[in-house]
Amino acid sequence: GPGAAAASWGGPGWRLPGRVLELVFSYLELRELRSCALVCKLWHRVLHGDENSEVWRSLAARCLAEEALRTDILCNVPTYKGKVRAFHHAFSTNDCSRNVYIKKNGFTLHRNPIAQSTDGARTKIGFSEGRHAWEVWWEGPLGTVAVIGIATKRAPMQCQGYVALLGSDDQSWGWNLVDNNLLHNGEVNGSFPQCNNAPKYQIGERIRVILDMEDKTLAFERGYEFLGVAFRGLPKVCLYPAVSAVYGNTEVTLVYLGKPLDG
Repeated sequence: GPGAAAASWGGPGWRLPGRVLELVFSYLELRELRSCALVCKLWHRVLHGDENSEVWRSLAARCLAEEALRTDILCNVPTYKGKVRAFHHAFSTNDCSRNVYIKKNGFTLHRNPIAQSTDGARTKIGFSEGRHAWEVWWEGPLGTVAVIGIATKRAPMQCQGYVALLGSDDQSWGWNLVDNNLLHNGEVNGSFPQCNNAPKYQIGERIRVILDMEDKTLAFERGYEFLGVAFRGLPKVCLYPAVSAVYGNTEVTLVYLGKPLDG
């Protein structure tokens, strides 16, 4: 790869000015940039010192749909490096129900109007360590069940009827935005958030999901209000951000934000 090629340049290759390195790097794909970052401290600094550098700007322009960069989908992802990362953590086009498709913007799931089916999707990348935050919002009616949460690779992403698919077995954990119930193993784990007359979800409202694989917890925020921990004692397996929907033509957007801002 480019990293190996660069290493073989010997002396002068290491001492290229940062601006020249940046220019060269701006032609590479993410896979190649990962190798380059391992070559030496200077290269690592050029790549990761500025998250809005020409390297990340040009990579964003190449891998993100223009719509994603032009609209407010990524408004809470301030840097170009963050936007590229969000795209790599978006819904998978290959790991979802056959009744949904991912729109051209790369971040929004569209559920086709199929009768008596519940349809879900997982992201491309799951987590078995670290702390992670992402946003989810519904851009159309919720219908009778609209669930956000996490799932293992083994959790089904489609089933018959209109049900709370996420949380229907021991492979997934979900919060149904319609009735504010927490779901796991086919059972209701209480209501959430735990306060009297919790406000119902409003269409377009961004919910922030926070997965902490060190504490093994899943928590939610609405607006910038922390709603509390929803699930504890999560297993030490690879968990994927996921949603499940029942309403025809409804759309759900998911954007990975990175580490939670609180630390």
